[in-house]
Parts: sequence; structure tokens; C-alpha cells
Amino acid sequence: MRTVFVLMDSLNRRAMECYGGTEVKTPNFRRFAERAVTFDNHYAGSLPCMPARRELHTGRLNFLHRSWGPMEPFDDSCPEILKSAGVYSHLVTDHYHYFEDGGWSYHTRYSSWENIRGQEWDPWQAMSRPPMEWFRETYHAMAVDGPGRGKRYRNLINRVAIRAEEDFPAIQCFAHGFQFLDRNRREDDWLLQIETFDPHEPFIAPPRFREMYPTGYQGPILDWPTYKRVQETPEEIAEIRANYAASVSCCDHHFGRLLDFFDELDLWRDTALILTTDHGFMLSEHDWWGKNRMPYYNEIAHIPLIVYHPDFADRSGERRSSLTQTLDLMPTLLDFHEVADVPPDVEGRSIRPVLENDTPIRDAALYGMFGGPINITDGRYTYFRYPLDVENQEINEYTLMPTHQGSLFKVAEFEGAELCRDFRFTKGAPVLKLPGHKDAERPPVQGGGIEDCVNVLYDLETDPGQKTPIDAPEIENRLVGRMVEMMQENEAPPEAYRRFGLPVPG
Repeated sequence: MRTVFVLMDSLNRRAMECYGGTEVKTPNFRRFAERAVTFDNHYAGSLPCMPARRELHTGRLNFLHRSWGPMEPFDDSCPEILKSAGVYSHLVTDHYHYFEDGGWSYHTRYSSWENIRGQEWDPWQAMSRPPMEWFRETYHAMAVDGPGRGKRYRNLINRVAIRAEEDFPAIQCFAHGFQFLDRNRREDDWLLQIETFDPHEPFIAPPRFREMYPTGYQGPILDWPTYKRVQETPEEIAEIRANYAASVSCCDHHFGRLLDFFDELDLWRDTALILTTDHGFMLSEHDWWGKNRMPYYNEIAHIPLIVYHPDFADRSGERRSSLTQTLDLMPTLLDFHEVADVPPDVEGRSIRPVLENDTPIRDAALYGMFGGPINITDGRYTYFRYPLDVENQEINEYTLMPTHQGSLFKVAEFEGAELCRDFRFTKGAPVLKLPGHKDAERPPVQGGGIEDCVNVLYDLETDPGQKTPIDAPEIENRLVGRMVEMMQENEAPPEAYRRFGLPVPG
């Protein structure tokens, strides 16, 4: 068995034609959906980027125990399990977070890996004295003088080296993926993961894709929104959305080249193909840009999943309504490659029954971010629940790898640390229990903190845009009860229940 797993970052399902999108041209995503099975009720789990990837490796939620961080020594890793079973795994990625302090130990789980440089604020191109005045004349103030400006200017430096279309990192990812396919077309038992940081911000694409979405905007380059409330003019909003659309269309085009490769080599006979993302992105909906800070509306949490498997080639073009989420992909990949011994700590379930005949594998999906809200959906309703005191939470990091996204834990963060042996999933290893600090480098703090912290319930059937919360205590109580059960299944620590005002089991 062979599998090509295509993972994009911040791909909003509403931008895809196969999910009803009309503003963005995505003929190749639609072409794939016509050949594969499209999942209509697929959700994220632990957010954002690296927590989602840890979930892809381990098949279990992590946001109740840990912020953004590396793989842990006790974590089960899908590509490593496959490697032990004789399945070769190869990662091609331009997702530079793998190579920061908070991402090390993910890519080394694969049999081999390639790193494409230049995305976002990857410290790639060296320039000791950046031309800041030229940057200010050329780019919108959000890219030069906005939050995170100390890192954002790195991207402006990187752009100097990205000139021709083939220089774009995401395009290089597909090109290197094609090299792997060409070299291993006659081999069996491998997993190829083609992972693109696009269409994550900044929304940059070759000119021919940007020209597909003209706007009347006349200002400096505006393709990098800040995670905040919308304050821009209609022209600026249109410009940002057009740049996102161009990035998505670029991804779609090169995904189409992958489909051409499948056609040319007839890989459809014996190769599975999966397309998904880690999370979506707010593009002015609900008057917000970005993620992390606002409620986890479906623009962020309800994500695309399209799957082709040779065993279900006769299901071409079918759709599935059963609920699935990111953590289900780990046991699915093991299932596809006939690895029967799924580790007992895995919370996900293989999607094979859903592929076969839409047999449900779960009745609810839990999702959220460390220090942020905890959310649940049963596919019909979504319920957002916030900590009782967002600014002063009882919250701890449980880890043996004390790093944040881009830094080591500060010495002061170890004050009050103790060893904890309370979790089965650590396989007997004690972990550090570190009190969470408000000034630590973790997602709720980035960009100014989380807002709109109100517990709300939405009925997606009558209100798919999640614009009007409903008052339905019976439904809310049912979802809260299932939330507590799923937290128990995840071995959530006692303080996780307390800070959300939930009963502590036992």
C-alpha cells in the first residue's frame, strides 16, 4: 500500500468549490472530490499549527495538557510506527515551525525529510541592515510596524529571494514530492507527506494567480492581516481576501499537477490520496481576522477532508455526513497500511467505516486551544465554553520538553514546578507540571489575548453561519455532559474542569 498525504495550512473549506465556495477558483480540488469521497462533517481538534500536528502523529488531543510544543518522549508517532512496520515515510515541507524550538522532534520521526525554506518569518535570508524605509513605502503598515514586526520584516527580506514562480516554497514542495513519486513509483509500502505552509498568511502567490482576482485597491502591498477585529475599509478587506484567494488558487493548481501525476502513472490502482488542513482562517467573517483570539467559529474549526482509497474507487464523488476529526487520521493511516496494533493511548478512530458506507465512528468532537475555550460539536450543534476567569486561570503545562513556539522556557517559568505521575498516556514517565504564566509565549497571549468570551450554543442546521446563539438548556446540558466524558477519556487534569466550571470526576 502507498499513501500520499497532502496537508495544507489554513485552508478554509468555504474557499473550495467542492464545499460550495463561489469566490475562489479551485477546479482541481473539485476534480479530486469527483474522484474521491468528501467528508462534510470533519473538525479540527488541538489548535493551532503544531498542536494539530502532534495530534496527527499521536491520534489524541493535547490542548488540555500542553501549549504549542515538541513531540514528547512518551508520544506515539504515526510515521514512526509505520517505519517500525516496514513502511517508508517521507516528509516534504516548507512549514518552518518544525525547525523552531517548539517543533523539533516531529520531522525526525519520518524515514527521511526535506525542508523548503522561506515561509513567513523563517530566518532564512541574511540581511544585517534591512531597508526599512523601502519596506514602509512598499508594504502596508500591518506588515512592517504591526504586532510581531520584529519577525515580520524577516518575511519581507525572504521575499527578495522569491522572484520566479518556481522559487515559491509551496511550489517547491510539490516539485520535490513529484521527485519522490518518480523515484519510488515501482516501490510499495510508503507514505509521502507533501505539506505546504500555504495558504497560511502572508497571502503571497505568483502574479498569474493574483491577476485572477482584481480589486480597486490602490495602496501598498496588503496581504498579511493581523489577528484582530476588522477595522479596514471595504477596499482593504477585498484586497486581503483577493490575496488569500490567489494563494488558494495557486495551491489548487499545483495539487492539480499531483492529480495529473496520478493519472499519468495510474497511481489510482494502488495509492491512497488524502487532502486536508490543520485549521481554517477568519477572513473578516464575524468581524475578525485570523485565529486564536476569537471564538472558534466553523471558519476555523470545520475543515476540509477529501479521501481517495483504491478499495473504495467505486465510491467516486460520494459525500459523507458522519462526524470525524483530525485525531482520526492517525489510526486511519495505520489502518490503510495494515498496522493492526494501534497504541492504547490513541483516541482517534479509523475512518474506513465512514469511507465504506458512512457508518458513524464518533458522536462528538472536542476541539480547542491551550488556555482558550473548550468546544464541542455533535455535527448539528456547536457549543463554546470559556474559562470562568480567562485572565487568571488555574492552568498547568505537562511536559518533558519545556519549549514554547520559538523559545526555551524561561528559568522563572520553572518556579513551582513539580513532577507528576498522574497520567496513563505518559507510559510511566513522570512529567513536569509547570504553572502557566500569563506572559509566557503561548497562543492565548499572542496578539493581545482572547476576546468575546461568552458561552454560546449554535444550531448549524438553522444557523450555519453561527450568527444567532440559541437558548436550549436541555441540548446544552447534553453537550456539557459529553464534554466532561471526553475530557475524562483524554485524562484531563483536575484543574481543567475547575477553570471551566465543570464538575471534577470522582
